[in-house]
Amino acid sequence: MALDRREAVRRLLADRGDMLVVSGLGSPTYDVAAAGDDDRNFYLWGAMGSASLIGLGLAIAQPQRRVLVVTGDGEILMGLGGLASIAAQRPSNLVIVVLDNERYGETGMQKSHTAHGTDLAAVAQGCGFPRTATVQDESELDRIIRDIRAGEGPMLVAIKVAAGEAPRVLPSRDGVEIKNRFRKAIGV
Repeated sequence: MALDRREAVRRLLADRGDMLVVSGLGSPTYDVAAAGDDDRNFYLWGAMGSASLIGLGLAIAQPQRRVLVVTGDGEILMGLGGLASIAAQRPSNLVIVVLDNERYGETGMQKSHTAHGTDLAAVAQGCGFPRTATVQDESELDRIIRDIRAGEGPMLVAIKVAAGEAPRVLPSRDGVEIKNRFRKAIGV
């Protein structure tokens, strides 16, 4: 049974410490904002397919900080080549969490490739990620949250979530404001 997306993100970000968060376009951004707006959240608007690579750049630039990318299956599918780049760079502080509802949520809930058998954890492993996982239930979520906070990366975790829409929680859509507050929060 698929997990509740909003609740999974809330649990993922509870007690996050000084972790930096990059959220992908659409529902992942709404979920991260619903878990609590934070100056260390870097929300992406109109950048479909780039969340994981922005996370890579941030992880390289801030090697002393954990970087968590929260994105969707549609977005990661658009940037699969980025997984090979991440694996080649091997940032030990980077974790990518894919909220996999097997749908393209921003364009009408059409089935994504994961609904037809694409295994994102296996793809990441094939690219060279040393750690991957697919989470399908509450006990696996609890275990993987501990790994995300303490384990070495790069790591990709696909969390199977139910299709459906939660009420939108919209953080600022002003890219300059998001950039400036994020830079200030990380001391740049």
